[in-house]
Amino acid sequence: MSDPTTQKHYVAPVETQSIAVDAVRVADKPSNLWRDAWRDLRRRPMFWFSVVLAVFFLVMALFPTWFTQVPPNADCQLSNSNGGPTDGHPLGFTFQGCDIYARIVWGAQTSLSVGLLATLISSILGLIMGALAGFYGGWLDSVLSRVGDIFFAIPYILAAVVVMTVLRDQRSVWVLAVAIGGFAWASTARVVRAEILRVRQADFVMASQSLGLSKFRTLLSHVIPNAIAPLLVVTTLGLAASIVAEATLSFLGVGLGSTTMSWGNDISQAQNSLRVAPMALIYPSIALTLAVLAFVSLGELIRDALDPKARARR
Repeated sequence: MSDPTTQKHYVAPVETQSIAVDAVRVADKPSNLWRDAWRDLRRRPMFWFSVVLAVFFLVMALFPTWFTQVPPNADCQLSNSNGGPTDGHPLGFTFQGCDIYARIVWGAQTSLSVGLLATLISSILGLIMGALAGFYGGWLDSVLSRVGDIFFAIPYILAAVVVMTVLRDQRSVWVLAVAIGGFAWASTARVVRAEILRVRQADFVMASQSLGLSKFRTLLSHVIPNAIAPLLVVTTLGLAASIVAEATLSFLGVGLGSTTMSWGNDISQAQNSLRVAPMALIYPSIALTLAVLAFVSLGELIRDALDPKARARR
């Protein structure tokens, strides 16, 4: 019988190779909602098409002389009434003998100005009303929500028609923008309120108040910045709706007046000569459609990119 102290034991070799199961690459930037949305958007060709188209119309509105040197109204001659394209006038002439292309270029300034101002007004009002109602709650939420319901029940196009009819002698871009944006904020307020209600339950809001920050400072510093994503989507879609609203009011004759250049006015004036000169109506209609399509597509793409569930389904 062998001595157990001198007995040799077999030991299996141990692999020293380390296997990184949950290795974290520290060099990578941490992911967040906005970075994930940007990674999704930049891979989609429709996003770049919408951005290029939107920027094109914005540049046209800001710098119309970059696109045409023809005055939109000063060079109108009845001898050119409903005339076809000529040298320097690629789209022909209106019934009054004005250059169609020049009116489309200069009309973008009016249509987009009204759309941007109306969207800015409705976004600011909706943000204030929705944020206060959602964060403070209680009686303030009840009062602001009922006020929002009243405005939500009023079609803002109809309200703008009434306002512009009453203020027919004070028609301007600002008055029209206030007439549209002042009645279109209710839907924005609902979206903001719902997002504020979700964000205010987060731990960082409780931590902020525990550190001594007032409710108002917490709302401005932490809650609103983390609830701004849906507002961005609503604002982009609202811009397209405001452009359509301006064109609708101008087409109905209660917009900025027939002497003001806008796509809605050009479409309204061209309807009388639709059979003999249809292109005078079709060209501004195409410009209006492309501008609205650019902002609607941009808003839809941003909404999908900011929604993790929508990204996961693709």
